[in-house]
Amino acid sequence: MKEINWGFIGCGEVTEKKSGPAFNEVAGSHVEAVMSRTEEKARSYAERHRIRKWYTDPNELVGDPEVNAVYIATPPSSHATFALMAMRAGKPVYIEKPLAASYEDCVRINRVSEQTGVPCFVAYYRRYLPYFRRVKEIVDSGVLGRIANVQIRFSVPPRDLDRALGNALPWRLQPDVAGGGYFYDLAPHQLDLIQNLFGVITRAHGYCANRAQLYKVEDTVSAVFEFDSGVVGSGSWCFIGHQSAKEDRIEVIGDGGRLSFSVYTYDPIQLVTTEGATSIAIDNPPYVQLPIIRSVIEDLQGIGRCDCTSVSATPVNWVMDRILNKF
Repeated sequence: MKEINWGFIGCGEVTEKKSGPAFNEVAGSHVEAVMSRTEEKARSYAERHRIRKWYTDPNELVGDPEVNAVYIATPPSSHATFALMAMRAGKPVYIEKPLAASYEDCVRINRVSEQTGVPCFVAYYRRYLPYFRRVKEIVDSGVLGRIANVQIRFSVPPRDLDRALGNALPWRLQPDVAGGGYFYDLAPHQLDLIQNLFGVITRAHGYCANRAQLYKVEDTVSAVFEFDSGVVGSGSWCFIGHQSAKEDRIEVIGDGGRLSFSVYTYDPIQLVTTEGATSIAIDNPPYVQLPIIRSVIEDLQGIGRCDCTSVSATPVNWVMDRILNKF
């Protein structure tokens, strides 16, 4: 495929700045059509972003002969449905994270991708950002020595919207739509990054609680896990913590040093070894998904390779479902 003509299924907040404009920034790629079940939303998005076509029916977008690749930017519960629809139509897909709302749906996506030979990519874009490329360089350099432990620590206060009732709750707090609560929305990037750094997690166990009772899903999660390399780790997520406890940190402990970095706030990377302490600030591009989208497009054009496939993304869902005891 030399020219990639994208069709968007979904045009929510993530497509406005993080991803949408990036598709037109890469040579040989442009956005041909967009779809939303709400006519006003689809038309408005198309007009604002100068997209020629808009639809309210996903079948019509997938069936458009001028659309040859599909970006799925809907809540996780519909990822599998739209991915299978597109791949069976012979159209490659790029899906927002997590790959699906359950590990079982991830397996279905992988099976159809293998059967049809149509590639499926997942938007774990942090793998490709300069900030996390630098983190990986540090880990791969061996300066930390033998890695002993990996810790994820994440805490944020509740939002005003979290106190809404029923269907007024954010979709991220509706497990039938999101796959879980905030854990299922925020932990994927963290778990994908550490598996990209240290290998696949082969054992995981978690404890979940709903301490504040603001909504039905868990608001606090603690977990332990083990990588196939033998490295062990732990994670703590709290979505109802006090402001003073706010934290976004992954810490890597080795016998030669310690590395810590953030996932969402991009605080300077902190490296401590016997030679001293170093603070490393890294800037990211304005469209944070541009590096991975470029990689996806170049893969489809046959001039590069994107390793963020549905197969590589599936272990994240396996780990989350283990931690949440969904199996």
